[in-house]
Amino acid sequence: MNEVNKLLTALGEDTHLTSDKQTYDNIYTSANKKWVANIVPAQLLERSVKNAIESIETLNENNEFYEVFPDNIETPNYGDNWGVHANYIEINNRAIAEMHNECTKNGILSSIKILPAIPPSAKSWANCVILSQIFPNIFGDGYNKAPNEENSIYGIKLNAGYSRNIIDFDITDKITPEEQFKAFNLVANLHGLKTGFRTVISADQIKIADPNGDDIVFNWDNYEHQELFIDEHVKLINMGFEAIFVDSAKHIGGYDMENYTGVGALPHYGQMQYIINEIRSRTGNTKLSFIGEKSTGDFERYRNLGLTTGTAFIEPDNYDEVKNWSQKLKYNKTYTPGVEISNDNDEGGRSYEQRLNRINAALFGYEYPSDKLPSFMQMEDLFPLRYDTNTHHLMMCNPSYSTDGTPQSHWEKLFAKDDGRAYNAKVADLFIYALNL
Repeated sequence: MNEVNKLLTALGEDTHLTSDKQTYDNIYTSANKKWVANIVPAQLLERSVKNAIESIETLNENNEFYEVFPDNIETPNYGDNWGVHANYIEINNRAIAEMHNECTKNGILSSIKILPAIPPSAKSWANCVILSQIFPNIFGDGYNKAPNEENSIYGIKLNAGYSRNIIDFDITDKITPEEQFKAFNLVANLHGLKTGFRTVISADQIKIADPNGDDIVFNWDNYEHQELFIDEHVKLINMGFEAIFVDSAKHIGGYDMENYTGVGALPHYGQMQYIINEIRSRTGNTKLSFIGEKSTGDFERYRNLGLTTGTAFIEPDNYDEVKNWSQKLKYNKTYTPGVEISNDNDEGGRSYEQRLNRINAALFGYEYPSDKLPSFMQMEDLFPLRYDTNTHHLMMCNPSYSTDGTPQSHWEKLFAKDDGRAYNAKVADLFIYALNL
């Protein structure tokens, strides 16, 4: 039994699937590419996982509906260097997790539910979903806190399995955490998406769980710690993820440290080369994409490091500049800097029109689709958040906006409503033109 059918069974559902009528109410089409838009996320998050899988089946680009989720689903194939052209869309899976009073749980199930609203990959380049949280956060994992009480995703714990914010631990006797991630990746792949996750490399933002005592502070000079870091990431790649977003990658090897905002030591340059090479080698996966936060400017430095792309180099508000850089870099097929629509430090305040203009530049700023630069966007660029929060706040804190202790109330109040729906439709209109290129 494949992991998707195993997940359905673990959730008490049968594995027989039927066409999803609700999907047709909000379906958007670009040639054979289909997704749902003109929505607010609560419409999808309040549904069951089975509903979500049936929706993905209904949107299947080959127009074949599988009454039982198929065994042989492969990642969209754009060659080994797909990452130099992709759109990376980070989904804060903790923020859309189920908030049951003070508890946060099942973010991977919410991530499956939101997939029908993520535009699939285009003819010429991939869309890749990046999950914000995989590992437990150091403090308060599995709990939400007051809106301004820190509970940061940027502090992670290794050797401790996976976050209670994300995994459904109520069903791990029937389906393991690893299998839950595999199920997510299979559903994403069927929808025409690649997947990845965010990681951190600042030593004081990483702890190692010790079952016999207190957590151990991570140390890059400790060979066993380095090997644990590699092994934890290899496990995730073997679950079907194909991209790793590396926080603070610009500063690896002590580069530009006056602008470093992380906490603790970073790996040496040669050490990070080794780590990236070992992840590729131990997984045997030649198609991995490594994205470096702000790793741009000195292209050779980051290409030689083993990165595929980096953020925050191309001016996103200037269509002509994006197109000009696309022309300059058209022959760079192993490392290319990208267009940043917004990042995890985004504190809001940008108008819908500015966001749409940036998305337009990212999706169309080239002469030929084969020259497209990669782009980076956040959940908020597709689904606007409520007025009094922002992307960075939700990375640093884990508030529940529920007024009655239920997940449904949180989902309804987390995102903008009528204006958010209208904005989401405008984003979809841009993707309609882009996906057939």
